[in-house]
Amino acid sequence: MMKSIVATIARRELNSFFDSLTAYILLIAFLGFSGFFTWIYGSDVFMRKEADLDVFFGIAKWTLFFFIPAVTMKMLAEEKKTGTLEILLTKAVNPRQLILGKYLACLMLIMIALAFTLPYYISVARIGDIDHGATLSGYLGLMLMSSAYIAIGLFASSITNNQIVAFLLALLIGIVFHFILDVISSGMRGWAGNLLSDLSVGKHFDSMSRGVIDTKDILFFAGLTLLGLFLSETFISKNK
Repeated sequence: MMKSIVATIARRELNSFFDSLTAYILLIAFLGFSGFFTWIYGSDVFMRKEADLDVFFGIAKWTLFFFIPAVTMKMLAEEKKTGTLEILLTKAVNPRQLILGKYLACLMLIMIALAFTLPYYISVARIGDIDHGATLSGYLGLMLMSSAYIAIGLFASSITNNQIVAFLLALLIGIVFHFILDVISSGMRGWAGNLLSDLSVGKHFDSMSRGVIDTKDILFFAGLTLLGLFLSETFISKNK
């Protein structure tokens, strides 16, 4: 029963992305940015003369960093503002099912966006001897990082009914995990510096984009995702 409700919510939300301009804007912008820097600008594949997707992973990391908050900002904030959240929660839908359904819809949208970049992989593989393991590890890193950012975005959207506030809050939390912790840890030594470094999204993603799949990296992204979903459920439960 729970799986059916979650699947229904996910399908409805994914359809709503394509019924509006959200999905098309995301796909066009994501492919435009990543394609431009991967194939045309400056240190592109041809300029580097190396058969890898390091440039793509580097630009995709930052592109998704900004795009995901734009996708998640309305997921719960709009429901709260219009009053539909209370209606949903008084029916046969509980907060966990609602959060999981919206999370899966966002994740599927990102998966679709990444699937459209597979021609990059095929093209580079035909140009030279690409490291397939490192490339697949990089895609896995993008998926895990996106999963964590989606959960953070849902949390930000769960505590406000203003989409702009939700977007900015998700960005702020992302900046802390993506950038500020790196800066602070670089100036510290000992266990405190190591702890802050281990909490950096960039450190874990960069490791995977180089082809290193470490259990620690997977557990980090999984833990951040679960924390974001748990906090989202907690705040939404207060609306029951």
